[in-house]
Formats: sequence, structure tokens, C-alpha cells
Amino acid sequence: MKNRATVFNSHHQSAGLSPVLPLAPSILESCSRRGFLQAGFAGLGGMALTNNLSGDETQRLQKSPKSVIYIWLSGGPSQIDMWDPKPMAPQEIRSPFSTIDTKIPGVAFTEHLPLQASIADKLSIIRSVDCSASNHTPITLQAGNPLAQRTNDGKDGAGFPSMGSVCAKFRGPNDPNMPAFVGLADSWKADVWEAGDMGQAFAPVKGNELAGKFHLPDGLTTSRMQDRSVLRNHFDSLRRSLDQSDQMERMDRYSQNAIDMTLSGKVEAAFDISQESDETRDKYGRESLGTKTLQARRLVEAGVSYVLVSGAWGYFDHHGDNVRWGGIEKGLKPLIPRVDRALYALITDLEERGLLDDTLVMMLGEFGRSPVINKEAGRDHWTNSMSMVMAGGGFQHGQTIGSSDRRGGAILTAPVRPQDLAATTFQHLGIDLESQWINHSGRPIPIIQEGGRPIPELV
Repeated sequence: MKNRATVFNSHHQSAGLSPVLPLAPSILESCSRRGFLQAGFAGLGGMALTNNLSGDETQRLQKSPKSVIYIWLSGGPSQIDMWDPKPMAPQEIRSPFSTIDTKIPGVAFTEHLPLQASIADKLSIIRSVDCSASNHTPITLQAGNPLAQRTNDGKDGAGFPSMGSVCAKFRGPNDPNMPAFVGLADSWKADVWEAGDMGQAFAPVKGNELAGKFHLPDGLTTSRMQDRSVLRNHFDSLRRSLDQSDQMERMDRYSQNAIDMTLSGKVEAAFDISQESDETRDKYGRESLGTKTLQARRLVEAGVSYVLVSGAWGYFDHHGDNVRWGGIEKGLKPLIPRVDRALYALITDLEERGLLDDTLVMMLGEFGRSPVINKEAGRDHWTNSMSMVMAGGGFQHGQTIGSSDRRGGAILTAPVRPQDLAATTFQHLGIDLESQWINHSGRPIPIIQEGGRPIPELV
């Protein structure tokens, strides 16, 4: 698969960012006062706008602004120390944290999730996520597809796209002046799965790179932007700098999208988190996860259909006190309150704004952690089972779905597979579950693989 980012195997190697479009260095140098184009070149894959849809489809989307906020807990969150405590298990298994009651009778969380416990009636706690196909990457769970895996042979993901890219292709944004799919992550290669063979047109926009770029450069007024003869001169100089026709075709489309977005002012406003009150920013938390989660709410409110949030690369990889992120007490304990606060703030904020039923919220990682605490006071990778949280989307909540065994290491009832998460997500977005996309070989590829179906307890 071409241009796939290689996910690093090492727990200690950082992952950098790379531009979406491979442009010649002379392009930006050849055009004056064109900050509005830089955003288009740097990260406007995923620009599947509603002008690609029929009039009836566009009207339907405007009447039904469904969206998804997918919060990625990179590294693999510990189910036993968060949403599936086993207080009666032997000491080497049970969490060092005590348990607290939640708003769901008979359901407990660990003590560091009091805010989520207080709104558990608005949550579905899935304690039976089958992550056996997953690895230490975002591929499988972000694709919602057990056939999309890390293979370490340059063909990671087998060409399958992320769920966000499927949304970008088959739904588009809720507002034509916004991108369809935005990623908010610092470590792009390690924490974000993109479009695979579906193509860069449906890749996520790099939100961290675009913030602050959708404003008119000094000296360039809206009236001048709307003068197509002026713009034509700029584009002519750009054309002369390009030597590949496919780049030119893509640049025409991305540049026009960037212009339209700049003129509307909606992208610039959505990324301007300073418009939020101090009270709201404190409610979400001012660290990375809280700030990005608040940014996600602003984006879906403005018309983005799918937002992926990652607080930091690998920060839930709590193998023990001898590694970067520490063990359960030294590493996970100070981190859980941030997760607790961010999700609580998002759910209550969306509800207050009348957006919760239209916004599906998911919080999960790539797998769970081992039942037995190791000699370094941590837990290791565990692909047999994982816990996650869902909320909103107009689904039935206030429940646990599935269960794990008494050790918290194996699925006991109602397994939820990656493909089931995809079917649930696409059903919420109004995407036909029978939809197919065409790969490079001209082969139709179903968006749902391996018999995926919407999670029955939710509908």
C-alpha cells in the first residue's frame, strides 16, 4: 500500500508528522500572500464535501447533523483499574484502587472515576470488547475491521480505511464549509489510522496543523479573494511549478476548498478555542486530552462529522514503574482523573447544547491490560478483552454490555467485535451498511467486514 505510515514498534520512539500532499518546495515560494492555500496543501485530505453528494443527500444531511467523537486512549487502558473492577479477585489481580457505586444499580467503577460514575445512566460500559485482532497500533479498532491489522511488511491495514474515512466518503461533513474528518493528535503516525486504499481525498485533516491557518492574510481582503481574475493569476503561477497532472488536479480541488472555507470563516471560528469561557475550559481540563476534547465539541458543533481525539502517544501503556508511563499506581492513577473529567465535561456539555443524541461518543484504546499485576507494578498488553465507553448517538444507555470472567481477562458474555463497532457507528451516521467502495484493482470492498452488526443492546 502506497504512502502508508509505518507504526513504530518501540515504546520509546516518538512519531512525527508528515504533510498529506507531496508538493514541490517552490510552490509556496512562488505565490505571495497565500496563507489561505497553505492549509489546503498541508492537510486537506478528507475534504469529501457535500458538493460530491446529490441534492437530496445534501438536504438529508442538513436536516440530520449526525457526528462522532472518537476518543483514543493510546497504549491500551486497563479494564480492571477503570470500568471493570474485580474487587473479589486475588490480590495479584484486583486493582489497588477501591471501587465506587455508579448511577447504574449494581455497577461499580474504580474510585478515580467519580464524575463518570455520576452520569453512568447516560453511558454504556462495554466490558466485552474482542480485540484479539488488534496490535499496539490504532489500525484495527479505528478501522472497525479485524482484517485491518499491523503486519510490519509495509502493507499495514491491508488497504482498509478508518471509520472516519468511510464517513468522509459516504456522508461528508454536516456543513459544506467544514472538513468531514478531523484528527486531533500529536503523534499522527502512531495514533491515527487514515484512509488506506480509499485514497487521500478521504484522509483525516490534521487539526493541530490547521488551527489558526484559515484566516485572510494581511492585505488580502474578502473582496479580493472573491475576484476570480486575481485568484487566476495566483493559480497560474502555481501550475507552472507543478510537473504531475494528478497533483494539479488535487491542488485545484483542495485550493478551492481552502478558499471557500476561509471566506466562510467557519473553520477559523471552530478552531478558536479562546472563545470558550474559563469555566468551560477548566471543566474539560486544560491538559492535552481535555483541550482536544473541547476542541472536538466545537468542531462537531460547527459541522464536522467525525473527530478523532488522542491525548498523547502511548500514555496508557502502563507496563510498570521501570518504563516511561509508569505502572498502575504511579502512572495510571494520576491519569484517570483527566479521562474522568474530559468525558464527563463532553457528555454534559453536548447534552446542554442539545447535541448529545446526534453525537456518538466512544472512548477506547487498542486493547486491555493483563489481569495479573507484574513485578514492576504494571500490567502488560492484553488482546483477549477490553472495556470501553459509549454515549449519545440516540442509543439506549445506562447499562453494561457483556461481561468478563472473574479475573477480568476473558470475555464471558456478549462479545463486541471491531466490525460491530463499525456497524453501530455507520448506522448512527445514516450510512447504508451494504455500501461498498472500489479499491485500486477495481474490486468492490464492503464497508462492513466479517459479519459486523450494530450492537443489539444499544438499538
